[in-house]
Amino acid sequence: MPRFYCPAPLAVGAIVTLPEAVAHHVQVLRLAPGQIVTLFNGDGGEYSATLDNIAKRSVSAEVKAHHPREVELPFAVTLAQALPEAAKMDWIVEKAVELGASGIVPLAAQRCVVRLSAERAEKRLAHWQGIIVAASEQSGRNRLAQLGQLQDYKQWITQQDMHKRILLSPRGTQSLADWARHQGPQAVTLVIGPEGGLSEDEENAALAHGALALGMGPRILRTETAGLAALATLAACWGQG
Repeated sequence: MPRFYCPAPLAVGAIVTLPEAVAHHVQVLRLAPGQIVTLFNGDGGEYSATLDNIAKRSVSAEVKAHHPREVELPFAVTLAQALPEAAKMDWIVEKAVELGASGIVPLAAQRCVVRLSAERAEKRLAHWQGIIVAASEQSGRNRLAQLGQLQDYKQWITQQDMHKRILLSPRGTQSLADWARHQGPQAVTLVIGPEGGLSEDEENAALAHGALALGMGPRILRTETAGLAALATLAACWGQG
Protein backbone atom coordinates (compact mmCIF):
# COMPACT_ATOMS: atom_id res chain seq x y z
CA MET A 1 0.00 0.00 0.00
CA PRO A 2 1.48 3.41 -0.96
CA ARG A 3 2.58 5.52 2.04
CA PHE A 4 2.74 9.30 1.90
CA TYR A 5 3.86 12.03 4.30
CA CYS A 6 1.16 14.67 4.69
CA PRO A 7 2.25 17.50 7.03
CA ALA A 8 -1.28 18.54 7.96
CA PRO A 9 -3.74 17.77 10.78
CA LEU A 10 -5.21 14.33 10.12
CA ALA A 11 -8.44 13.06 11.67
CA VAL A 12 -10.87 10.29 10.83
CA GLY A 13 -13.57 11.61 8.51
CA ALA A 14 -11.58 14.58 7.27
CA ILE A 15 -10.97 15.24 3.59
CA VAL A 16 -7.45 16.51 3.10
CA THR A 17 -5.66 18.00 0.12
CA LEU A 18 -2.39 16.18 -0.34
CA PRO A 19 0.86 18.11 -0.84
CA GLU A 20 1.85 18.92 -4.41
CA ALA A 21 4.76 16.44 -4.36
CA VAL A 22 2.46 13.67 -3.13
CA ALA A 23 -0.14 14.56 -5.77
CA HIS A 24 2.55 14.22 -8.42
CA HIS A 25 3.57 10.84 -6.99
CA VAL A 26 -0.06 9.67 -7.10
CA GLN A 27 -0.17 10.64 -10.77
CA VAL A 28 3.10 8.84 -11.51
CA LEU A 29 1.84 5.68 -9.80
CA ARG A 30 -1.42 5.97 -11.78
CA LEU A 31 -3.51 5.55 -8.68
CA ALA A 32 -7.27 5.94 -9.09
CA PRO A 33 -10.10 7.35 -6.95
CA GLY A 34 -11.21 4.81 -4.37
CA GLN A 35 -7.76 3.30 -3.86
CA ILE A 36 -6.53 3.05 -0.28
CA VAL A 37 -3.30 4.75 0.75
CA THR A 38 -1.52 5.29 4.06
CA LEU A 39 -0.88 8.81 5.33
CA PHE A 40 1.23 10.01 8.26
CA ASN A 41 2.04 13.49 9.49
CA GLY A 42 4.90 12.83 11.92
CA ASP A 43 2.79 13.17 15.07
CA GLY A 44 2.64 9.41 15.58
CA GLY A 45 0.71 6.55 14.10
CA GLU A 46 -0.65 6.39 10.58
CA TYR A 47 -3.98 6.74 8.81
CA SER A 48 -5.78 4.70 6.18
CA ALA A 49 -7.29 7.02 3.57
CA THR A 50 -9.20 6.64 0.33
CA LEU A 51 -8.25 8.74 -2.66
CA ASP A 52 -11.16 11.02 -3.39
CA ASN A 53 -10.61 13.52 -6.18
CA ILE A 54 -7.65 13.27 -8.55
CA ALA A 55 -7.26 16.35 -10.73
CA LYS A 56 -4.39 17.35 -12.95
CA ARG A 57 -2.50 19.20 -10.24
CA SER A 58 -4.25 18.32 -6.99
CA VAL A 59 -5.35 15.22 -5.14
CA SER A 60 -7.61 14.88 -2.12
CA ALA A 61 -8.22 11.92 0.16
CA GLU A 62 -10.74 10.99 2.84
CA VAL A 63 -9.22 9.77 6.10
CA LYS A 64 -10.86 6.51 7.17
CA ALA A 65 -9.04 5.12 10.21
CA HIS A 66 -6.13 5.74 12.57
CA HIS A 67 -3.61 3.02 13.39
CA PRO A 68 -1.25 3.60 16.38
CA ARG A 69 1.59 1.77 14.67
CA GLU A 70 5.19 2.69 15.48
CA VAL A 71 8.51 1.20 14.39
CA GLU A 72 10.82 3.62 16.21
CA LEU A 73 13.86 2.44 18.14
CA PRO A 74 13.16 2.28 21.90
CA PHE A 75 16.03 4.74 22.42
CA ALA A 76 17.03 7.97 20.68
CA VAL A 77 20.13 8.02 18.46
CA THR A 78 21.40 11.26 16.96
CA LEU A 79 23.98 11.03 14.19
CA ALA A 80 26.39 13.98 14.29
CA GLN A 81 28.08 13.62 10.92
CA ALA A 82 30.97 15.72 9.64
CA LEU A 83 30.25 16.55 6.00
CA PRO A 84 31.72 14.04 3.55
CA GLU A 85 32.44 14.76 -0.09
CA ALA A 86 30.05 14.61 -3.05
CA ALA A 87 26.73 12.80 -2.57
CA LYS A 88 27.84 10.63 0.35
CA MET A 89 25.76 12.71 2.76
CA ASP A 90 22.62 11.87 0.79
CA TRP A 91 23.38 8.18 1.27
CA ILE A 92 24.15 8.63 4.97
CA VAL A 93 20.91 10.54 5.64
CA GLU A 94 18.78 8.00 3.77
CA LYS A 95 20.28 4.95 5.45
CA ALA A 96 20.38 6.54 8.90
CA VAL A 97 16.63 7.13 8.66
CA GLU A 98 16.06 3.54 7.54
CA LEU A 99 18.08 2.31 10.53
CA GLY A 100 16.08 4.40 12.98
CA ALA A 101 18.11 7.56 13.72
CA SER A 102 15.99 10.10 15.57
CA GLY A 103 18.18 13.04 14.66
CA ILE A 104 20.89 14.04 12.18
CA VAL A 105 23.26 16.97 12.73
CA PRO A 106 25.60 17.94 9.86
CA LEU A 107 28.93 19.34 11.05
CA ALA A 108 31.67 21.37 9.39
CA ALA A 109 34.95 19.91 10.68
CA GLN A 110 38.58 20.82 9.96
CA ARG A 111 39.21 18.11 7.37
CA CYS A 112 35.88 18.41 5.55
CA VAL A 113 36.44 18.73 1.81
CA VAL A 114 32.99 20.25 1.30
CA ARG A 115 32.56 23.88 2.37
CA LEU A 116 29.05 25.28 2.09
CA SER A 117 28.07 28.94 2.00
CA ALA A 118 24.95 29.93 3.94
CA GLU A 119 22.86 29.87 0.75
CA ARG A 120 24.18 26.48 -0.36
CA ALA A 121 23.74 25.09 3.14
CA GLU A 122 20.06 26.05 3.13
CA LYS A 123 19.57 24.31 -0.21
CA ARG A 124 21.32 21.17 1.00
CA LEU A 125 19.28 21.11 4.20
CA ALA A 126 16.07 21.31 2.16
CA HIS A 127 17.37 18.49 -0.04
CA TRP A 128 18.24 16.32 2.97
CA GLN A 129 14.83 17.01 4.49
CA GLY A 130 13.28 15.62 1.32
CA ILE A 131 15.44 12.51 1.66
CA ILE A 132 14.28 12.07 5.27
CA VAL A 133 10.64 12.21 4.14
CA ALA A 134 11.17 9.74 1.28
CA ALA A 135 13.14 7.33 3.48
CA SER A 136 10.44 7.49 6.17
CA GLU A 137 7.75 6.72 3.61
CA GLN A 138 9.74 3.76 2.30
CA SER A 139 10.81 2.31 5.65
CA GLY A 140 7.46 2.52 7.41
CA ARG A 141 8.47 5.15 9.97
CA ASN A 142 5.69 7.46 11.15
CA ARG A 143 7.94 10.01 12.81
CA LEU A 144 10.50 12.11 10.96
CA ALA A 145 14.10 12.28 12.11
CA GLN A 146 14.98 15.80 13.21
CA LEU A 147 17.48 17.53 10.92
CA GLY A 148 19.71 20.05 12.67
CA GLN A 149 21.27 23.11 11.12
CA LEU A 150 24.78 22.83 9.70
CA GLN A 151 27.10 23.76 12.57
CA ASP A 152 30.79 24.38 13.05
CA TYR A 153 32.24 21.37 14.86
CA LYS A 154 34.24 23.42 17.38
CA GLN A 155 31.15 25.37 18.42
CA TRP A 156 28.85 22.34 18.47
CA ILE A 157 31.13 20.19 20.62
CA THR A 158 31.06 22.79 23.44
CA GLN A 159 27.24 22.82 23.62
CA GLN A 160 25.39 21.03 26.40
CA ASP A 161 23.84 17.75 25.28
CA MET A 162 21.66 15.57 27.48
CA HIS A 163 22.54 12.55 25.33
CA LYS A 164 25.71 10.55 25.94
CA ARG A 165 28.16 11.48 23.18
CA ILE A 166 30.10 8.63 21.62
CA LEU A 167 33.14 9.52 19.53
CA LEU A 168 33.87 6.75 17.05
CA SER A 169 37.63 6.74 16.79
CA PRO A 170 40.54 4.32 16.26
CA ARG A 171 41.77 5.71 19.60
CA GLY A 172 38.94 3.94 21.38
CA THR A 173 40.28 1.00 23.37
CA GLN A 174 36.79 -0.47 23.90
CA SER A 175 34.43 -1.41 21.09
CA LEU A 176 30.97 0.11 20.77
CA ALA A 177 29.44 -3.38 20.85
CA ASP A 178 31.23 -4.31 24.09
CA TRP A 179 30.25 -1.02 25.72
CA ALA A 180 26.60 -1.38 24.65
CA ARG A 181 26.37 -4.93 25.97
CA HIS A 182 27.20 -3.61 29.45
CA GLN A 183 24.83 -0.63 29.30
CA GLY A 184 21.07 -0.28 29.32
CA PRO A 185 19.39 1.31 26.28
CA GLN A 186 19.80 5.06 26.44
CA ALA A 187 19.80 8.18 24.29
CA VAL A 188 23.17 8.65 22.56
CA THR A 189 24.80 10.92 19.99
CA LEU A 190 27.25 9.28 17.59
CA VAL A 191 30.04 11.64 16.50
CA ILE A 192 31.51 10.76 13.08
CA GLY A 193 34.45 12.49 11.41
CA PRO A 194 34.87 13.23 7.69
CA GLU A 195 37.25 11.52 5.27
CA GLY A 196 40.58 11.45 7.08
CA GLY A 197 38.82 11.57 10.45
CA LEU A 198 38.66 14.33 13.01
CA SER A 199 41.90 16.09 13.82
CA GLU A 200 43.69 15.36 17.09
CA ASP A 201 42.57 18.74 18.44
CA GLU A 202 38.95 18.00 17.52
CA GLU A 203 39.04 14.59 19.18
CA ASN A 204 40.65 16.06 22.27
CA ALA A 205 37.93 18.72 22.40
CA ALA A 206 35.25 16.02 22.27
CA LEU A 207 36.88 14.07 25.10
CA ALA A 208 37.32 17.25 27.15
CA HIS A 209 33.59 17.88 26.88
CA GLY A 210 32.63 14.41 28.08
CA ALA A 211 32.53 12.30 24.93
CA LEU A 212 33.41 8.62 25.23
CA ALA A 213 35.86 7.32 22.61
CA LEU A 214 34.88 3.90 21.28
CA GLY A 215 36.02 1.80 18.35
CA MET A 216 34.26 -0.32 15.74
CA GLY A 217 36.70 -3.21 15.71
CA PRO A 218 40.09 -3.78 14.08
CA ARG A 219 39.14 -2.38 10.65
CA ILE A 220 39.04 1.32 9.75
CA LEU A 221 35.61 2.18 8.37
CA ARG A 222 34.85 4.93 5.87
CA THR A 223 32.90 7.94 7.07
CA GLU A 224 29.81 6.80 5.15
CA THR A 225 30.02 3.36 6.80
CA ALA A 226 30.96 4.12 10.40
CA GLY A 227 27.79 5.81 11.63
CA LEU A 228 25.50 3.35 9.91
CA ALA A 229 27.40 0.37 11.31
CA ALA A 230 27.20 1.94 14.75
CA LEU A 231 23.43 2.45 14.44
CA ALA A 232 22.98 -1.19 13.46
CA THR A 233 25.23 -2.31 16.33
CA LEU A 234 23.21 -0.40 18.92
CA ALA A 235 19.94 -1.76 17.53
CA ALA A 236 21.30 -5.31 17.73
CA CYS A 237 22.67 -4.91 21.26
CA TRP A 238 19.65 -3.06 22.65
CA GLY A 239 16.80 -5.07 21.27
CA GLN A 240 15.92 -4.29 17.66
CA GLY A 241 18.55 -6.20 15.73
